[in-house]
Amino acid sequence: MLSWHAGPVPALEVARAGEAPQRGSRSPCPSTVCRNFESKAELVLRTVPDFFESMVAESGGTPSVVYGDSTIDYSELNARANRLARRLIAAGVGPDSLVAVAVPRSTRLIVAVLAVLKAGGAYLPLDPSYPAERLAHMVVDARPVLLLRTGNVSPLQLDVPELVLDDPATEAACERESGDNIAEGERLAPLTADHLMYVIYTSGSTGVPKGVAVPHAGVGDLVSTQTRAYEVDRGDRVLQWASFSFDAWFWDFSLALLHGATLVMADQEDLMPGEALRETMLKHDIKHAVLPPVALGITDSEDLLLGGTITSTGDVCTRSLAEEWSRGRRLFNGYGPTEVTVGASIGGPITGVQEEITIGTPWDGSQVYVLDDELRDLRDGQEGELYLAGSGVARGYLNSPGLTASRFVANPHGPPGSRMYRSGDRGRCEADGELYFAGRSDNQVKVRGFRIELGEVEARLESHPAVEIVVAVVGGDHVSTEHVVAYVKPSGRHEVTEAQLREHARHALPEHMVPSSIVVLDELPTLLNGKIDRKALAERASRAAPDVPVAVGSGEEKSYEQVLCRMVMETLKISSATPQDNFFDLGGHSVLAANLARRMRKELGVAVPMRSMFAAQNLAELAQIVERSK
Repeated sequence: MLSWHAGPVPALEVARAGEAPQRGSRSPCPSTVCRNFESKAELVLRTVPDFFESMVAESGGTPSVVYGDSTIDYSELNARANRLARRLIAAGVGPDSLVAVAVPRSTRLIVAVLAVLKAGGAYLPLDPSYPAERLAHMVVDARPVLLLRTGNVSPLQLDVPELVLDDPATEAACERESGDNIAEGERLAPLTADHLMYVIYTSGSTGVPKGVAVPHAGVGDLVSTQTRAYEVDRGDRVLQWASFSFDAWFWDFSLALLHGATLVMADQEDLMPGEALRETMLKHDIKHAVLPPVALGITDSEDLLLGGTITSTGDVCTRSLAEEWSRGRRLFNGYGPTEVTVGASIGGPITGVQEEITIGTPWDGSQVYVLDDELRDLRDGQEGELYLAGSGVARGYLNSPGLTASRFVANPHGPPGSRMYRSGDRGRCEADGELYFAGRSDNQVKVRGFRIELGEVEARLESHPAVEIVVAVVGGDHVSTEHVVAYVKPSGRHEVTEAQLREHARHALPEHMVPSSIVVLDELPTLLNGKIDRKALAERASRAAPDVPVAVGSGEEKSYEQVLCRMVMETLKISSATPQDNFFDLGGHSVLAANLARRMRKELGVAVPMRSMFAAQNLAELAQIVERSK
């Protein structure tokens, strides 16, 4: 239980590079969400609680959140969040104080986030599925004043006061509070758009995750952009797909709850790309969804989102994906790193006839510059680095003034005192103003839609005592088969196996960053100057496709175990697999599991739930599930 204390909390220390970002000019906002504010200028100065409470006033009886078989309307969601917010204020939560939230997907998670924001605080998302070591690093680095969790989430054993939300004493204390909106005078200090909204940790090139501090200032333009492009109607079903630890989660949250729509949540197994995701979307009649290309590539689009919208983001949207997903629905292509309020530009509606898929034009209140090495503006189709400016630019990196100063720089093309974020992305702007993404200029990559600093993967593996040198690259020849490959030179004093190194990685890295393949080499290739030849290793990883037997053993396959082992070898591109092996220990991940499930359904006529795919201890157990399902 939380040790309650009174008095104000010290303001969160966030590195800044210059003054707060200037707000740019914007187009008119036609949505009903805007009609509650007197002017566009007033709209931009609003916070998340302002927008949400305006929706409650308009849509009180409309379903706000659906999770499983339960539904909660706007009025009840608002009341629950207000009651919890008053307990948080009593605990000392106020503007610019950070609250860690470790709650699984559920209505209670939405209540917790709204309560933190209504109290004036900012939320630090902690996905309970992440390794405890990584969660602990985030909490120690961010220094939140409070941790919210549920009883099914293990305590982090850190010196941070915590509140267990489903503890009967906590629930009773909340019930004694008023469900009315928080008045400005109830907060420890007035809440403004320049106060912190959330801190999200991203992969770090130095091997240490870094926290991006984002204020409310960009929310007005985010809402304006969503209104203009998506035309969300009251009660529309919006899928909540992204992990809580990513800013895309806030996009789903805002597209629903700041527009009077309904946010549909589901367990992770029901959101796995492929048949599980498709069934969830059909069951709930989803009208708006945001998915990465890797999920779109293995999910059948037929009958999904008819008359609604789909947004591809997180990676390159190919022409073939555009051709499939632009039929029967409006397709958008979004771009923007975590260092801005979810996004910076959006293209669409996109048709499949385009030779190259655009990332569109800047959001309302945003600017995207294509600059050369001397920060000169390139507007004639020349390729340069993308710099992002406007209301949505983050404050900087939490407690990292040096890193902040290197990435958030003065904007020579904007008003005095304005800043821009140096993205490290390459791109170009054509004469018609359309922007195109052209890759990265550093060691950062996108794999399955996740932003990964290969340096962080290397740093984790290098911390193993048996490892001398590590080089991480991306293998695979398609967005759905891309994976991280780590080449390791062991120390001459130790022996180490791939399984031991993968387990070491799993203790600190989230699932999407754990290498699918770890190759131990006696020597790594070098260039003439003695440096490691990363290009040669990347080419080796892309070519890597061992000669996989068409069948296990000789003659006709005699058991589901043999059939399944063959499928696993071909799916993972490995040379051997036994019934005693675990799919994920062999290098599998969630997308490859979805690919395997789809192949089992096609070739064996068996639909194995994704929950069973994850729960099976080994391939023998999975084969038994297949046999029972025939």
